[in-house]
Amino acid sequence: MSRALNINATKDEVIAACAKHKVPISAIETLLSGGTRVVMNNADDTARIAKAYGSKVITGKATRVPTRMSRQ
Repeated sequence: MSRALNINATKDEVIAACAKHKVPISAIETLLSGGTRVVMNNADDTARIAKAYGSKVITGKATRVPTRMSRQ
């Protein structure tokens, strides 16, 4: 299992859920297509958050925000 999840929830909601379940976050970003991408430190923590969010986990393709500007 990947350490990353795309979740149909706001960044603040994901941060709060991870804190509630005592799961540290490695990286987090808002998705351009809606929702939040969060990366945990290990697969066990990822599974715990995936179970907590259930059907709110985005299983299809999600569009991420580009991190670098293209060169012109």
